[in-house]
Amino acid sequence: MEENANPSSDYFVLPYLQSMGQIVERRQFVDLPAADQLHGTNVLFVRYIPAAWRRLITVCRDQLAGVYFFMDDDLFSWRSFARMPLRYQWKLLRFTWRHQRWLRSLGAKLLVSTSYLQERYAQWQPQLLSPQVPEALLSLVHRDDETDMLDGPITLFYHGSASHGADLEWLRPVIAEILERDERLVFEVIGDSAVNRLFRGVQRVHVLHPMKWPSYQALIKRPGRTIGLAPLLDTPFNRARAHTKFLDITLSGAVGIYAQGPVYGSAVTHESNGLLLPMEQGAWVDGVLRLARDGDLRTRLLEEARKCL
Repeated sequence: MEENANPSSDYFVLPYLQSMGQIVERRQFVDLPAADQLHGTNVLFVRYIPAAWRRLITVCRDQLAGVYFFMDDDLFSWRSFARMPLRYQWKLLRFTWRHQRWLRSLGAKLLVSTSYLQERYAQWQPQLLSPQVPEALLSLVHRDDETDMLDGPITLFYHGSASHGADLEWLRPVIAEILERDERLVFEVIGDSAVNRLFRGVQRVHVLHPMKWPSYQALIKRPGRTIGLAPLLDTPFNRARAHTKFLDITLSGAVGIYAQGPVYGSAVTHESNGLLLPMEQGAWVDGVLRLARDGDLRTRLLEEARKCL
């Protein structure tokens, strides 16, 4: 059960279920099955548990083979998301945080995306899933995206969600300086009106409206992006993240600059398949400008990154 098509399902859950030889039926919040359809089945919740599904599973628990819950953020910790936007906090409280005791009462099995979460919730004996590229996106791996000419525009991008607000604020002065120092660069970011206000006054910034996962997949299939950014401040919520931005950036045909630390350090080797930099704004300015100048370096890093998918 998932809210909508989403990267959590595609990068983690579906590859896991397919590797187990399971027949998968994807259902969304409003797509409730009849009780008799659940007999002998496993039900896996991806991140969220809506009230109607909770009532149904409570009634039908004895008919089920098992109940599973997958999370790829620290959704059971109030402290981890207490500083998020209020709307996002309310969503996590309503659809995830408050259901912990209920999941335990069912004997639900926990699936997680990182070793951090596996250690944090060791009492659940969670199973660790590794991210894998969906088959539908594998065709992007061999795409040739080195289309930018020496004097042509170079698209720098950051594709974060509402939960990345602090990271984006940290990035704003970095982007402003980079765009001032290299006129070939343009910056693409996904965000709402608050993000638009954040970058007001900075030239050559394109703010894309937030979109659903299928639309985002279509977006990164279009060539033209050159350098992807993945900053990550050391916060409770960020410590539990997986390195899926490495997959997104590489699939888009771009080279990535990633925050040093255990999240991206598990997938990125500095100057081999990306740049791994400390969260120091000057270092990120220098890193972006270096990649913008050196097309050969970008090509080499991208080739190595694609081998990791």
